[in-house]
Amino acid sequence: MKSIPKAALSGSLKDYRAPKNSGLMARAESFFSWQDLRRQHGLWPYARSTSSAPRPRSDIMSDAGEASSGVNFASQDYLSLSSHPRIKAAARAAIDDYGVHSAGSAALLGNTANSLQLSAALSEFVGGREVVLYPTGWAAGYGAIQGFVRSHDHVVMDMLAHSCLQAGASAATQKVHYFRHLDQDALVRKLANIRAADTQNGILVVTESLFSMHSDTPDLRALRNICDAHGASLLVDCAHDFGCMGEDGLGRIGEQAMLGDIDIIIGSFSKTFASNGGFVAVKTRAAAEYLRYYSAPHTFSNALSPVQAATVLEALAIIQSGEGKELRRKLYDNVVHLREAMARSGREVLGEPSPIVPVRVGGEALGRLASKYLSIYAGIANLVEFPAVPLGQSRFRFQVMAAHTAEDIEAMVAAFNRAMDSAAAELDQIQGETGAQQLAIPAADQALTALNDTPTEA
Repeated sequence: MKSIPKAALSGSLKDYRAPKNSGLMARAESFFSWQDLRRQHGLWPYARSTSSAPRPRSDIMSDAGEASSGVNFASQDYLSLSSHPRIKAAARAAIDDYGVHSAGSAALLGNTANSLQLSAALSEFVGGREVVLYPTGWAAGYGAIQGFVRSHDHVVMDMLAHSCLQAGASAATQKVHYFRHLDQDALVRKLANIRAADTQNGILVVTESLFSMHSDTPDLRALRNICDAHGASLLVDCAHDFGCMGEDGLGRIGEQAMLGDIDIIIGSFSKTFASNGGFVAVKTRAAAEYLRYYSAPHTFSNALSPVQAATVLEALAIIQSGEGKELRRKLYDNVVHLREAMARSGREVLGEPSPIVPVRVGGEALGRLASKYLSIYAGIANLVEFPAVPLGQSRFRFQVMAAHTAEDIEAMVAAFNRAMDSAAAELDQIQGETGAQQLAIPAADQALTALNDTPTEA
């Protein structure tokens, strides 16, 4: 067995984010050396590509050019619409009618009949709200905050909020405050302290309806009441549950009957709607028009292509149909099956049932080895490690599709258990050779992470 150096099993992306080097391009060298060391030992599980549509069984290629295949729980295609015949037909028709490019910003001449129809259909789906479309879900999250918040305002967000929300807040104001994940008391304290010092300026509270690293959900009614008590607005990002959860497809917001009570709703098309893109839904025409001209990703990016808009429009029609309900039922059944099978195997499954099934691994070294073996044993899933999650809490994020079968699920559980056993055995051998302390995370670093880090979601 090829000996694995300690450096390939330790360290993190955070170590190389801000190296001290006056040469901007030279700063990349230390990161690349660490990354390539992991790559050489089969421990770099990122930037893989598929050789086919994102189906339950897929052929993939590592970024080192190594081919493999297996049962796929790594793609974000929750209702399995990306290869749906109606979706592909709508895309072909859009190409025939409009070509493949919007050829302009939505603020200028980038809209098409397809994007206008999509805006209207989405507006009806979300209870008559005004809808602003964006070229990516990331742009929607960033743009909603950057578009409304000004330098004198405050943003108060859950510490696990997605990176697009954090980046939008940082671009808008230096007055960004974080509260512990799902901790309502901590939010109340933050808001009370802000209002004690500032009664004049705006406050935007930012959360998600489904957090993708933990598969958990806030009490949106409680957050609404807290916001009202402190004169704050509420933004909810529903990227991972919109369209694929709930009886009507409105996700956690619909399940909690909160559609009419949230000031800003953000959605992404890339998880359920078979396309890139996203949207922001607000309550008034005035707010929507303001966003169109003061939100940089909307004004200064080309609009959704006519193909993307047609794809999402057809996906929305399916989601609202009886077929959509059946797909959501199949997806939920698969989610429950996977969670229960993992739990029966003694694995720690996090959160609540959703298309994201996070399974805790623990230390980064174990996670990296498990990811290597999972590929060998014909399983495809995404490893998530620090700084996307806290130090020492690496996990696999299994993403479930409606098209998965019971056989697919059992195959993945078997492959994962085998990978974990092999990884643990190899790690024991490595630690016996190098000393366990060399791969351990210092307690002081863990404590610092718990206090100061704001891990982001993908």
